[in-house]
Amino acid sequence: MHVSDFRWKRGMSAAELSEALAGIGFQSSEMGRAADNIVKMKKSGAKIFLTFTSNMVTSGLRGFFAQLIELGMADIIVTTAGGIEEDIMKALGEKFSIGKFHPDDTELYEQGINRVGNIYIRNESYAVFEEFMNRTIEQLYIRQKRWAASEFLNELGKLLKDEHSILYQAAKKSVPVFCPAITDGALGFHLFMFQQEHHDFVIDVVKDFEIITNSTTHDDKKGIIALGGGVSKHFAIFTSMLNGGMDYAVYMTTSSETSGSASGATTDEAKSWGKIKDECDAVTVIGDVTITFPVAMASALEALSKEAVI
Repeated sequence: MHVSDFRWKRGMSAAELSEALAGIGFQSSEMGRAADNIVKMKKSGAKIFLTFTSNMVTSGLRGFFAQLIELGMADIIVTTAGGIEEDIMKALGEKFSIGKFHPDDTELYEQGINRVGNIYIRNESYAVFEEFMNRTIEQLYIRQKRWAASEFLNELGKLLKDEHSILYQAAKKSVPVFCPAITDGALGFHLFMFQQEHHDFVIDVVKDFEIITNSTTHDDKKGIIALGGGVSKHFAIFTSMLNGGMDYAVYMTTSSETSGSASGATTDEAKSWGKIKDECDAVTVIGDVTITFPVAMASALEALSKEAVI
């Protein structure tokens, strides 16, 4: 394939944009490869793991993730505690605002505003979340004392009424949501506080290891779309390793492999562990996921819809 000059044309579709970007070179080409890889994994019938960090739920990608679940583009979700919290906050009607990357953070603190990059979250949103969680945990405790974390999250999703909610769509479509670091945030704090008075109340994260491992077999084709890294990415690829590793992989991250972190680890590095197969169709895209993922996925969805796959 040769480098080709990018040219805009009136009415350009997402697929045409992705195809044009693929000819530019550098990360634009990798983004085009990612779109093709997503199409391949879906058409092959692979079970697709979609993993993402909480900051992506803070952003407007949250509703896109919910739509992908609705469209059948994700069979297993892995995220972090903040992703659960903010999905619920938004489902309860809370709004986040877009501000600046370099404000007076001391002033924001005094105003009761928390900053994630250039997105602002009011303290009141956490108060709304706390009220919902305290009420809900009490209701679920009455039903049973011990819950696998994914089963607990499924029950939360059933209580939400927002079609743009990740948990709502996951519960509706019977897509398990795993949060191995469920204690890392306000969600964990509320679980901790409830357990102080109800010592027999348990959220079992070890049980989730069994559930996610049993969700696939060696015979299944498996694909992963890992947005960002950390525990959400690693939990998926590690448990997949026990069933032979991934057949397809799309990594999107801003991290560098030179850090030695899970977030920056490439698909090549994953092959050394057997987390993805030697012959795995894999691509890593370096860049802001709020830009790279919507373009690549929109292109993939357009291609799949034309072939009536979705």
